[in-house]
Amino acid sequence: MAEQGGRALVLGGGGVTGVAWEIGLLHGLAEHGVDLTGADTLIGTSAGSVVAAQIGSGTPLPEMFAQQTEPPAAERRAEIGAAVLARFVIASAIPGPRHRGRAWLGRAALRAKTVPESERRAVIAHRVPQQRWPDRRLLVTAVDAGSGEPVVFDRDSGVPLTDAVGASCAVPIVWPPVTIGDRRYLDGGMRTVANVDLAAGADRVVVIAPLSRALRRSDRPQAQAAALGVPSIVLTPDPPALAAIGRNVLDPANRVASAHAGRAQAARVADRVRMIWTPPAA
Repeated sequence: MAEQGGRALVLGGGGVTGVAWEIGLLHGLAEHGVDLTGADTLIGTSAGSVVAAQIGSGTPLPEMFAQQTEPPAAERRAEIGAAVLARFVIASAIPGPRHRGRAWLGRAALRAKTVPESERRAVIAHRVPQQRWPDRRLLVTAVDAGSGEPVVFDRDSGVPLTDAVGASCAVPIVWPPVTIGDRRYLDGGMRTVANVDLAAGADRVVVIAPLSRALRRSDRPQAQAAALGVPSIVLTPDPPALAAIGRNVLDPANRVASAHAGRAQAARVADRVRMIWTPPAA
């Protein structure tokens, strides 16, 4: 669903620490002369939708990085427990059309006791205060909690950007589904962790994916990027970044370390990213 041609930046899901690591990596790459914020198409899933929306709004990377490296304030710590992970696995393993498994998980999310939707929306609005969609192509992924069908919001959807991002970040059972019109929506990572296939049509693709595992090999960012058939690279956390992120991606206590780890990792991958993003002139 990328516009024909151009460069696409795909930003995958990964919780609070995923946002920080992605921003740190982007900031570090720009410091090494590889600025990805000029992408023609931005594709954001869950945590990646927050980063994509901030990029689309024109927020400078140094400002984004500074926000991530401030000491955690009164941020709510959440946990993706074993029971939630088990539901994800079961949902992806249910035979038949994939939307059936997502709908099963969606029904569980609709029944779950979470914080009020209004409280969660205020958190998202603080992270993405811009209601207006950018002029360039921005795709934000979500899943209909009732039907399990994937949804892609863009500037033509008639949905405020904050609501689209809130829906994409609504981790099932952890956060409340987001109400848009007469439907409720959940985390876009329920489709795939980065939804790299939506970059079809782009000439060059850079994928930044804090999470890359999937039950189905074809759903993994690396496999989806290879299937595009264009120059691409998939960046995932290296060992130091994984250590900084820790086991709970929803723990804001690890946010600052994750941002710095992303910035440090950029130095080690900048040359490879540059070859994809800005190939030498013939």
